[in-house]
Amino acid sequence: MPSKQPASTPSSRPTPTTATTTTTITTKAPTVPTANEADAGPAFAGPCSGVVIKPGQNAQSIVNSKPAGTTFCFAAGVHRITETIRPKAGTTLASAERAVLTGSVPLTGWAKSGSAWVVRGALPAAYGANGQCEDNKANICHLREQLFVDGDHLTRVASLPALKAGTFYADYAANAIYLGTNPAGRVVEMSKTRTAIESGATGVVVRGLTIEHFASAPQAGALVSGPGWKVIANDVRWNHAVGVMLVKANNSRVEKNLIRNNGQLGLGQYASAAATVTRNVITGNNTDGFWIADWESGGIKSTRSSGTVSGNLIKANKGVGIWADVADDGRVISSNSIIGNAADGIRYEISRNGTIEDNTVTGNGFGTGRGSGTSLWDGGGVNINTSTNVTVRNNVVAGNVNGVTIQARTRGTGPWGTYLLRDIQVTGNTIEMTGGSQATGMVKNSGAEVPAGEVVFSGNKYVLDALGARRFARFGTKLTAAGWQQAGLDALGKFLAN
Repeated sequence: MPSKQPASTPSSRPTPTTATTTTTITTKAPTVPTANEADAGPAFAGPCSGVVIKPGQNAQSIVNSKPAGTTFCFAAGVHRITETIRPKAGTTLASAERAVLTGSVPLTGWAKSGSAWVVRGALPAAYGANGQCEDNKANICHLREQLFVDGDHLTRVASLPALKAGTFYADYAANAIYLGTNPAGRVVEMSKTRTAIESGATGVVVRGLTIEHFASAPQAGALVSGPGWKVIANDVRWNHAVGVMLVKANNSRVEKNLIRNNGQLGLGQYASAAATVTRNVITGNNTDGFWIADWESGGIKSTRSSGTVSGNLIKANKGVGIWADVADDGRVISSNSIIGNAADGIRYEISRNGTIEDNTVTGNGFGTGRGSGTSLWDGGGVNINTSTNVTVRNNVVAGNVNGVTIQARTRGTGPWGTYLLRDIQVTGNTIEMTGGSQATGMVKNSGAEVPAGEVVFSGNKYVLDALGARRFARFGTKLTAAGWQQAGLDALGKFLAN
């Protein structure tokens, strides 16, 4: 990701004035109901009839022994997955009994060591770093093995002196794990297996499973979907990196899942066309310290992909809520509730042909880590970054660090040529900016020129603390509502003082 760029110095300061209104905005009703915490997850999985897999059995061995198209039903209880399950075409992996697939192993044999407790021999050999951490000096977010005490996720620290209750330190060179909490009488587990389910086979169904404690590598998933998969009504939680990952997973469907508290990202999509992500609850992701502002962390991120993200609740993730980045083409983001994420609510970056409509985007962008900030360069409720043919319409964008941010940067070339900011339409939205330094508008790098008429604001409703507040910006010039219209932006807009 590029470093943040400062806004240019304002070239003029318009005289405060009062804006007039000309039209009333009518926002159409969302076409897909937004999910909530009560209507996603294994409770909605339905029955399962097929080959039963019991706790303690080797699930992959059983799956491998049966033909394509078989349905496997995981019995109630904890299934310790020590080998990735690789389903054949048309296979169903399901549970009607809320079976838990875990990638963790119990740690026993703890010994007192000063004020800490230590166990030896459980770690793999040291391995190289991958990913960018919020703490880029300690740089420990790439380490995959996480600890849980009685199911509670512990925080990793970078040194033994930093150890305290609720934390752990892993010394890979000495193959020793130190715990700051007394393990006596408690269940201590370490995530070990990297992936629960992964296959390039077509038409697989994964339904009703809880998938937790997998030591997935950065940018890799605990559950990795192939083409035409249906991932429905699962609870994917507390895995180190990505919860659900779509890789070359054309025409896959991810629906009614709880995807929560994963270490890096809730859901990732790479090189997957026409995927549908709908009515999921994606919340609390990036628990393991990945870079909040500008790396691949938070709710959803897609790259070189297309499809629809609709009707999801995307809430309180430590990163971007929904991020289309690097050559996404034809992405539709609609009817989602995007609340309280630490970076942008929606970011559409170096991509094209996007539709962002009927979303409710509130309280996003108030993260305080490195790279966070309050300028239009830092983002807002909706952030369009160096993309082409993007329509932002009929959304409610309220109480974010900024409203709608349009950024033109020098970003090199992609599969269809130079990345440029062109043909952006922002219409029919309600944009509320009533505090702090909240603004809506455009910024550009030197060398990233934007011809007149390429960014159009039309028919939006703006709710402001005062009509004379300078809550608009056009390439470095701060503007009042009247100045915004005088600059040729939103002549049909409606401006209201809160």
